[in-house]
Amino acid sequence: MLLQVAFDKPEHLALLPQMKEFADIIEIGTPLLKRLGLSAITTARELCPEVMVLADTKTVDAGRFEADMVFGAGAAFMTVLSCASSATHEAVGKCAAAFGATVVVDTITEAGKAELLPVNAVFPESFGYIAVHSPTDARLAGNTSTSHIDAVRKMHDRGFLVSLAGGIGPDTLQAVIAVEPEILVVGSAITESASPKEVARWIRDRLPNPGRGWPWDRR
Repeated sequence: MLLQVAFDKPEHLALLPQMKEFADIIEIGTPLLKRLGLSAITTARELCPEVMVLADTKTVDAGRFEADMVFGAGAAFMTVLSCASSATHEAVGKCAAAFGATVVVDTITEAGKAELLPVNAVFPESFGYIAVHSPTDARLAGNTSTSHIDAVRKMHDRGFLVSLAGGIGPDTLQAVIAVEPEILVVGSAITESASPKEVARWIRDRLPNPGRGWPWDRR
Protein backbone atom coordinates (compact mmCIF):
# COMPACT_ATOMS: atom_id res chain seq x y z
CA MET A 1 0.00 0.00 0.00
CA LEU A 2 1.32 3.42 -1.01
CA LEU A 3 0.97 6.57 1.07
CA GLN A 4 0.07 9.73 -0.81
CA VAL A 5 0.22 12.94 1.22
CA ALA A 6 -1.96 15.74 -0.12
CA PHE A 7 -0.94 19.39 0.15
CA ASP A 8 -3.71 21.93 -0.43
CA LYS A 9 -2.31 25.17 1.04
CA PRO A 10 0.91 27.09 0.33
CA GLU A 11 2.02 26.74 3.95
CA HIS A 12 1.88 22.94 3.60
CA LEU A 13 4.94 23.08 1.35
CA ALA A 14 7.01 23.80 4.45
CA LEU A 15 6.25 20.22 5.52
CA LEU A 16 7.81 18.66 2.43
CA PRO A 17 11.21 17.88 4.03
CA GLN A 18 9.41 16.09 6.88
CA MET A 19 7.43 13.91 4.46
CA LYS A 20 10.37 12.57 2.43
CA GLU A 21 10.78 9.63 4.77
CA PHE A 22 7.14 8.54 4.69
CA ALA A 23 5.38 9.61 1.48
CA ASP A 24 5.48 7.50 -1.66
CA ILE A 25 3.66 10.26 -3.55
CA ILE A 26 3.37 13.99 -2.85
CA GLU A 27 0.09 15.39 -4.10
CA ILE A 28 -0.13 19.00 -5.20
CA GLY A 29 -3.81 19.46 -4.47
CA THR A 30 -6.17 21.35 -6.73
CA PRO A 31 -6.38 24.50 -4.52
CA LEU A 32 -2.59 24.69 -4.22
CA LEU A 33 -2.15 24.11 -7.94
CA LYS A 34 -4.55 26.97 -8.68
CA ARG A 35 -2.79 29.23 -6.19
CA LEU A 36 0.84 28.62 -7.15
CA GLY A 37 0.62 26.94 -10.55
CA LEU A 38 3.42 24.77 -11.87
CA SER A 39 5.86 26.21 -9.35
CA ALA A 40 4.23 24.05 -6.69
CA ILE A 41 5.21 20.96 -8.68
CA THR A 42 8.77 22.11 -9.26
CA THR A 43 9.14 23.07 -5.59
CA ALA A 44 8.05 19.60 -4.50
CA ARG A 45 10.48 18.04 -6.95
CA GLU A 46 13.33 20.20 -5.69
CA LEU A 47 12.68 19.55 -1.99
CA CYS A 48 11.78 15.87 -2.38
CA PRO A 49 13.63 14.74 -5.52
CA GLU A 50 13.22 11.05 -4.72
CA VAL A 51 9.44 11.23 -4.15
CA MET A 52 7.03 11.15 -7.07
CA VAL A 53 4.60 14.05 -7.47
CA LEU A 54 0.94 13.94 -8.43
CA ALA A 55 -0.76 17.03 -9.83
CA ASP A 56 -4.45 16.95 -8.91
CA THR A 57 -5.55 18.78 -12.03
CA LYS A 58 -9.01 17.14 -12.18
CA THR A 59 -8.74 17.66 -15.95
CA VAL A 60 -12.05 17.71 -17.81
CA ASP A 61 -11.00 19.31 -21.11
CA ALA A 62 -7.87 20.59 -22.89
CA GLY A 63 -6.30 17.29 -21.91
CA ARG A 64 -3.16 17.40 -23.99
CA PHE A 65 -2.38 20.98 -23.01
CA GLU A 66 -2.78 20.40 -19.27
CA ALA A 67 -0.96 17.06 -19.35
CA ASP A 68 1.97 18.54 -21.23
CA MET A 69 2.25 21.35 -18.68
CA VAL A 70 2.21 19.25 -15.51
CA PHE A 71 4.30 16.37 -16.82
CA GLY A 72 6.75 18.86 -18.29
CA ALA A 73 7.06 20.43 -14.83
CA GLY A 74 8.03 17.08 -13.35
CA ALA A 75 4.79 15.48 -12.17
CA ALA A 76 4.73 11.70 -12.48
CA PHE A 77 0.95 11.53 -12.08
CA MET A 78 -2.07 13.67 -12.87
CA THR A 79 -5.81 13.28 -12.40
CA VAL A 80 -8.52 13.42 -15.02
CA LEU A 81 -12.22 13.33 -14.22
CA SER A 82 -14.12 10.17 -15.05
CA CYS A 83 -16.87 12.31 -16.60
CA ALA A 84 -14.48 13.87 -19.15
CA SER A 85 -14.96 12.85 -22.75
CA SER A 86 -13.21 9.85 -24.23
CA ALA A 87 -11.38 12.32 -26.49
CA THR A 88 -9.93 14.03 -23.41
CA HIS A 89 -8.99 10.68 -21.88
CA GLU A 90 -7.21 9.71 -25.09
CA ALA A 91 -5.37 13.03 -25.32
CA VAL A 92 -4.16 12.82 -21.72
CA GLY A 93 -3.28 9.16 -22.18
CA LYS A 94 -1.08 9.80 -25.21
CA CYS A 95 0.78 12.61 -23.46
CA ALA A 96 1.29 10.49 -20.33
CA ALA A 97 2.67 7.65 -22.42
CA ALA A 98 5.13 10.01 -24.10
CA PHE A 99 6.41 11.20 -20.71
CA GLY A 100 6.36 7.74 -19.12
CA ALA A 101 3.81 9.12 -16.65
CA THR A 102 0.60 7.74 -15.12
CA VAL A 103 -2.97 9.02 -15.09
CA VAL A 104 -5.46 8.64 -12.24
CA VAL A 105 -9.18 8.67 -13.09
CA ASP A 106 -11.03 10.66 -10.43
CA THR A 107 -14.65 9.63 -9.83
CA ILE A 108 -15.43 12.51 -7.47
CA THR A 109 -18.32 13.72 -9.65
CA GLU A 110 -19.97 10.32 -9.22
CA ALA A 111 -19.47 10.14 -5.43
CA GLY A 112 -22.38 8.52 -3.63
CA LYS A 113 -23.80 6.85 -6.72
CA ALA A 114 -24.29 3.09 -6.88
CA GLU A 115 -21.96 2.83 -9.87
CA LEU A 116 -18.92 5.09 -10.06
CA LEU A 117 -18.03 4.04 -13.60
CA PRO A 118 -20.08 2.75 -16.56
CA VAL A 119 -20.00 -1.02 -16.90
CA ASN A 120 -18.15 -0.77 -20.21
CA ALA A 121 -15.61 1.85 -19.08
CA VAL A 122 -12.25 1.44 -20.83
CA PHE A 123 -9.21 3.69 -20.44
CA PRO A 124 -5.84 4.16 -22.18
CA GLU A 125 -2.97 1.97 -21.05
CA SER A 126 -1.25 4.87 -19.26
CA PHE A 127 -4.25 5.19 -16.91
CA GLY A 128 -3.08 3.45 -13.75
CA TYR A 129 -5.70 3.92 -11.04
CA ILE A 130 -9.32 4.71 -10.32
CA ALA A 131 -9.61 7.35 -7.58
CA VAL A 132 -12.54 6.68 -5.25
CA HIS A 133 -13.02 10.06 -3.68
CA SER A 134 -15.29 11.46 -0.98
CA PRO A 135 -15.77 15.22 -1.69
CA THR A 136 -14.43 17.64 0.90
CA ASP A 137 -17.44 19.97 0.83
CA ALA A 138 -19.87 17.10 1.39
CA ARG A 139 -17.89 15.98 4.44
CA LEU A 140 -17.67 19.54 5.79
CA ALA A 141 -21.46 19.79 5.38
CA GLY A 142 -21.88 16.78 7.66
CA ASN A 143 -21.87 13.81 5.29
CA THR A 144 -20.27 10.98 7.26
CA SER A 145 -20.87 8.25 4.67
CA THR A 146 -18.14 5.66 4.22
CA SER A 147 -19.51 4.46 0.89
CA HIS A 148 -16.24 5.47 -0.79
CA ILE A 149 -14.38 2.97 1.39
CA ASP A 150 -16.91 0.25 0.58
CA ALA A 151 -16.59 1.05 -3.15
CA VAL A 152 -12.93 -0.03 -3.24
CA ARG A 153 -13.85 -3.71 -3.41
CA LYS A 154 -16.18 -3.09 -6.33
CA MET A 155 -13.39 -1.42 -8.28
CA HIS A 156 -11.03 -4.26 -7.44
CA ASP A 157 -13.61 -6.78 -8.65
CA ARG A 158 -13.58 -4.96 -11.99
CA GLY A 159 -9.81 -5.25 -12.23
CA PHE A 160 -8.82 -1.67 -11.37
CA LEU A 161 -6.09 -0.48 -9.04
CA VAL A 162 -7.56 2.03 -6.59
CA SER A 163 -6.54 5.31 -5.01
CA LEU A 164 -8.75 6.10 -2.01
CA ALA A 165 -9.21 9.66 -0.74
CA GLY A 166 -11.47 11.67 1.51
CA GLY A 167 -11.52 12.02 5.29
CA ILE A 168 -8.83 9.41 5.85
CA GLY A 169 -6.73 9.49 8.98
CA PRO A 170 -5.96 7.52 12.15
CA ASP A 171 -9.67 7.11 13.00
CA THR A 172 -10.53 5.45 9.68
CA LEU A 173 -7.25 3.70 8.94
CA GLN A 174 -8.33 0.25 10.08
CA ALA A 175 -11.41 0.27 7.82
CA VAL A 176 -9.32 1.53 4.91
CA ILE A 177 -6.63 -1.12 5.33
CA ALA A 178 -9.35 -3.79 5.36
CA VAL A 179 -10.33 -2.98 1.75
CA GLU A 180 -6.70 -2.71 0.60
CA PRO A 181 -6.57 0.23 -1.82
CA GLU A 182 -3.29 0.45 -3.69
CA ILE A 183 -2.94 4.13 -2.75
CA LEU A 184 -4.08 5.68 0.51
CA VAL A 185 -4.45 9.47 0.24
CA VAL A 186 -4.14 11.44 3.47
CA GLY A 187 -4.41 15.20 3.59
CA SER A 188 -5.47 17.32 6.55
CA ALA A 189 -5.10 14.48 9.05
CA ILE A 190 -1.37 14.98 8.48
CA THR A 191 -0.95 18.54 7.21
CA GLU A 192 -3.29 20.18 9.76
CA SER A 193 -2.18 18.12 12.74
CA ALA A 194 -0.05 19.43 15.60
CA SER A 195 2.65 16.87 14.74
CA PRO A 196 2.55 16.15 10.98
CA LYS A 197 5.70 14.05 10.97
CA GLU A 198 4.53 11.83 13.82
CA VAL A 199 1.10 11.29 12.28
CA ALA A 200 2.69 10.41 8.94
CA ARG A 201 5.03 7.98 10.73
CA TRP A 202 2.12 6.42 12.67
CA ILE A 203 0.13 5.82 9.48
CA ARG A 204 3.10 4.57 7.47
CA ASP A 205 4.10 2.10 10.19
CA ARG A 206 0.66 0.47 9.98
CA LEU A 207 0.42 0.02 6.22
CA PRO A 208 0.61 -3.57 4.96
CA ASN A 209 3.14 -4.19 2.19
CA PRO A 210 4.45 -0.59 2.32
CA GLY A 211 5.79 0.69 -0.97
CA ARG A 212 3.79 -1.79 -3.06
CA GLY A 213 0.88 -0.85 -5.30
CA TRP A 214 2.50 0.89 -8.28
CA PRO A 215 1.04 0.13 -11.73
CA TRP A 216 4.17 -1.83 -12.60
CA ASP A 217 3.58 -4.11 -9.59
CA ARG A 218 0.49 -5.56 -11.26
CA ARG A 219 0.85 -9.26 -11.88
